[in-house]
Amino acid sequence: MVVNGVNTAAAAGNSAADTASSKLSLDYDTFLTLLVQQMKSQDPTDPMDATDQIAQLATFSQVEQTIVTNKNLESLLQSSTLNQAGSIIGREITNADGTISGTVAEVKVYSDGLIAVLDNGQQVVVGAGVTIR
Repeated sequence: MVVNGVNTAAAAGNSAADTASSKLSLDYDTFLTLLVQQMKSQDPTDPMDATDQIAQLATFSQVEQTIVTNKNLESLLQSSTLNQAGSIIGREITNADGTISGTVAEVKVYSDGLIAVLDNGQQVVVGAGVTIR
């Protein structure tokens, strides 16, 4: 559902970081399995270069750390959004063009933003240009 240009997809379900993390885990495990298999079946007279494989392993570790960092940032942003939602209840809000105004009765929190539900039933997307008193 889209309200005033904001996609109101429910925040429930896996986040992008969770999905990426599960894909990385599969790829990371697959890489290690392939590495062990290559080591078992390598020609003893012509061994493979371990430096390249260690560099690949380090790259996978860096990607894994980036995904963990992204999950932490998503959590921080969600917490900030909830704090913002609680702070505007009971305050007067006017949308950017001044056509909708009223006292905030409740706030709906979605993965992509907030929607203030006014005491008169109208809804205002909390974003750029909105005035809160």
